[in-house]
Amino acid sequence: MRVSIDITGLRPERIAVVPSPLAELGMALHALSEPGHHPGLQGWVTSVTARLDPHLADRMCEADFLWRTTFSDVFMPYAGIPGRSAVPGTTLAEELDLVDKLTDEQFVDAALEFTCAPGYELPSSSVLSDAALHDRALELAASRGPRQMRFTRRLLDDPPHVRAWLRQFLEDCDEAFYADVWSRVRHALAADARHKTELLHHKGLAEALASVSSAVTLDEHSARITVDKLVEGRTATADGSLLLVPTSLGWPHLMVLHRFGWQPVLHYPVGSPELASPPSVEQLTLRMSALSHPVRMRICRLLARSAYTTTELAQVHGMSAPEISRHLAVLKKAGLVSTRRRGRYVLHQLDVTVVARLGSDFLEGILR
Repeated sequence: MRVSIDITGLRPERIAVVPSPLAELGMALHALSEPGHHPGLQGWVTSVTARLDPHLADRMCEADFLWRTTFSDVFMPYAGIPGRSAVPGTTLAEELDLVDKLTDEQFVDAALEFTCAPGYELPSSSVLSDAALHDRALELAASRGPRQMRFTRRLLDDPPHVRAWLRQFLEDCDEAFYADVWSRVRHALAADARHKTELLHHKGLAEALASVSSAVTLDEHSARITVDKLVEGRTATADGSLLLVPTSLGWPHLMVLHRFGWQPVLHYPVGSPELASPPSVEQLTLRMSALSHPVRMRICRLLARSAYTTTELAQVHGMSAPEISRHLAVLKKAGLVSTRRRGRYVLHQLDVTVVARLGSDFLEGILR
């Protein structure tokens, strides 16, 4: 499985490697919400969490599907600006101004990416104008809990108000903890961007992509970039640009923005922390056997990002609920998936800490 980027006709000067303050803030929020994804950041997470204002922490939970369930395209607004040639701003304020330039339809569709609505890579109706997509968003929000349901209703009913709420929240995060983070990581990100740019100029795109990750390859004959991921996707630069955005907080996530009509963005990690020791031989045998099925690997990819009901997993994979239940039973027996009840919904989620102990290759594969 892979995400491919058609770069036919892409001129070298339309390729940019630029750090993004807003994208890095998004990764900081993700690490705070899902510390199991980032073992190397647990000390920082503990420190920030301990001194976080309770009111800000509560607001962080209110909209955490923007950075916990998936990494919302809202954090890369430059990709959605008409002309497909905008680049990240040099400051957080500049990038928040770019968020304000997105249309209400763009903002809401990007914010509700967690709905798994069809048409991410193809032209489709907006959730604001399509009644079926509107109802689908509310249905999925309900399965996540009352707080997310309330936020989704507000988003659908009054996008400008939520946009203003999000900007104020991100500015408050900047004041509370992120300004210090950005002051520490921006120089390393700028240095990496300069290095990748030098590779582009002197050795070409293939060499620059190889330095990003071994999972990223370029077929120069077909003018296509391929990113090895447990998801299918495709996009094209067309008459726009290609952006490479480094992150110091993002490992092991290697993400590709491939939303229809937006310019492609490759968001790649700089540096890789070490993981803990592997489990016992008996545990390893049981768990690797459970993970040997391709469907269960794809289920793990979803459950690593958020809790899902059996019905949701069945819809995403095009399978029956009993089939999904059988796969979940195998994963639960191996101790890889936990289950909790929220009202009338039963939610399943991957224990990322356990998976991390299986080895960095598998963890990176399902979180890439």
